[in-house]
Amino acid sequence: MKKVLLPVLLCIPFLGLSQKQVPAFEEVLSLQSPGTPVLSPDGQHVLYTVRRTDWVDNTYDTEIWIRKAGQPPFQLTNNPDGSSTNPQWSPDGAWISFISNRGHKNQVYAIRLDGGEAFPITHEREGINSYAWSPDGEHIAFTQSVSNEKIAEERKRRYGAYEVDDEEYKLSWLYTVAFDPFAANPSDLPCYDKKDSTAQVWNCIERLKAKPIIDSVDYTIRNFIWSPDAKKIAFTHVPDPLINSFFNADISILDVASGEVSIAVAQESADMLADWAPDSKSILYESDMDNRTSNYYENGRYFTLNLETGSTTELATRFDENLSRWQWTIGGMFAVGFEKTVRHLFHIDPETGVVTKHLDKLRFVFDFDVRADGKTFVLGAENGDDLEELYHWVAGEIPQPITYFNRQIENWKLATSEVISWVSQDGEEIEGILHKPADYDSNKKYPLFVVIHGGPTGIDRPAPVYGGVYPINQWLYHDEGALVLRVNYRGSAGYGARFRALNVRNLGVGDAWDVLSGVGYLESKGMIDTTRMGCMGWSQGGYISAFLTTHTNRFSAISVGAGISNWMTYYVNTDIHPFTRQYLKSTPWEDPNIYAKTSPMTTINKASTPTLIQHGEFDRRVPIANAYELVQGLRDNDVPAKLVVYKGFGHGISKPKERLAALWHNWQWFSHYVLGEDVIIPGLGDK
Repeated sequence: MKKVLLPVLLCIPFLGLSQKQVPAFEEVLSLQSPGTPVLSPDGQHVLYTVRRTDWVDNTYDTEIWIRKAGQPPFQLTNNPDGSSTNPQWSPDGAWISFISNRGHKNQVYAIRLDGGEAFPITHEREGINSYAWSPDGEHIAFTQSVSNEKIAEERKRRYGAYEVDDEEYKLSWLYTVAFDPFAANPSDLPCYDKKDSTAQVWNCIERLKAKPIIDSVDYTIRNFIWSPDAKKIAFTHVPDPLINSFFNADISILDVASGEVSIAVAQESADMLADWAPDSKSILYESDMDNRTSNYYENGRYFTLNLETGSTTELATRFDENLSRWQWTIGGMFAVGFEKTVRHLFHIDPETGVVTKHLDKLRFVFDFDVRADGKTFVLGAENGDDLEELYHWVAGEIPQPITYFNRQIENWKLATSEVISWVSQDGEEIEGILHKPADYDSNKKYPLFVVIHGGPTGIDRPAPVYGGVYPINQWLYHDEGALVLRVNYRGSAGYGARFRALNVRNLGVGDAWDVLSGVGYLESKGMIDTTRMGCMGWSQGGYISAFLTTHTNRFSAISVGAGISNWMTYYVNTDIHPFTRQYLKSTPWEDPNIYAKTSPMTTINKASTPTLIQHGEFDRRVPIANAYELVQGLRDNDVPAKLVVYKGFGHGISKPKERLAALWHNWQWFSHYVLGEDVIIPGLGDK
């Protein structure tokens, strides 16, 4: 074996390269990306967020940018100690608001479109969760989580620290505050005690106080939307903010003038508010109706409710996928959704419910905003060979880019992407994304790395750069190169409800068929060196990787990221127990056989593949007990195994330095067992 520290992974400047090079890990992790595009009411200006990596503070910082009247965008906010998020326009377009923590928890701030300093609109001790302008621009409604601090402090003083399962939470209620940018500040005048002052007596200046409009209720508010006429607020509420309480979500309507609240939608299962009709007479919502047993993989159902007549209309009944980010305009409804590996912007007719593709000039539309007339859009989109950009689009014209994030990768060697398909063991057609180096040679057989997405209702799609904890771009161009296959196994989104249900009571088993048949397909084409193959994934992808490590010896190495090793262990520890019951259709006590059949630990004695395990210390979604169980089982069978615990993290690794560490851990593991190289991680010697 050769011991190397690859120079290709050293830090390379973003600009000034005349020759395309493989990006360093740090460069990939430092890619900036846009989010949350918001059109001004007149359609002339665009707000959006940009996320950047802060390596000094080991965090990601999000700030707000603006594009004014077709001019080049520029950064609008700069919070040195945190992020600025959730930008919104005042209804008259004169003011820009956002959420930021500038030393006093999250508050709503405002700044004029014409410039100036931002100032706080809210001054809430608990901070705020979400907010929205009233359509007349006179008030801002917001939610905040409320706790009884006196009781909490007394309990801790007397009895120390403890927590009662499923009983420790704060309820989120609704408030409004008047918007007056010219209101006097309490610091403008001193406030004297009458007894001690010889000055003339005056009233102390007080800040505009928030007014509770829904409080002291036995439920928590998840989201809310003003009616366009500003007379009502519709909101989704659940009994408590616990993650599994979404089953009991209902929708109510607040009459702003009277303060009366009435139930609008209360089906047996989850009901979620989406938008108001432009005339304020109807609401749009998603409902699971009476379905409490297959919510995780069935299609959502979409309805309008006429509040005057009580009549409902179901929408998109012939569209076999989920739709999201709904907006209802006078030009109809708009939403985005997948069709296989493509994500379109769709138009939905409110009367007939018919869904039609509204834009085919961009392949992957992730986010959008639209003017009230339904004709002018801002879109976050990409085409499979580029990074996401924002586009300004007037219906009937060509979308025009307004950002240039692809300049970050113009000097990089990138992945080429091809959507391929094959037939799995049971005859199901499976698709995947095959990444090749740009100089791919059809006469060579390449090492293969299989990367499996999470979910299971996630989806992989073509992309030039992979930004997770697996070094795809570096593998493609290392030494003689490699191929990378990302499998849209059964259960993935984009292929309809039937396909998403194919791994019900078949988790792991059918997923493994799909992965191994994909490998077999590439083998039959003479494209891969089957003696040099690795497999990896995070979350559900980690589970499938763990299943493969105990069911096949086809791979030279495997990496399990936050994966399930034993469904019984998972079931009693996870924060989403209904997920397991829906996919396995039982509890462990009702049907231990299905839990055994789908658990990697059942066949641990057959394992032989060297396995790296990566897990967050405080993961609630897939608790770390799964990692310890798998690593001990592998060690007991003398299988090379390594467990890396990322301190302080939950289900995902959310800081750049630990992501960098995870990348190096995967690079080192697969270099040794697949490529036959011993890699030294910079600064750690042989560790």
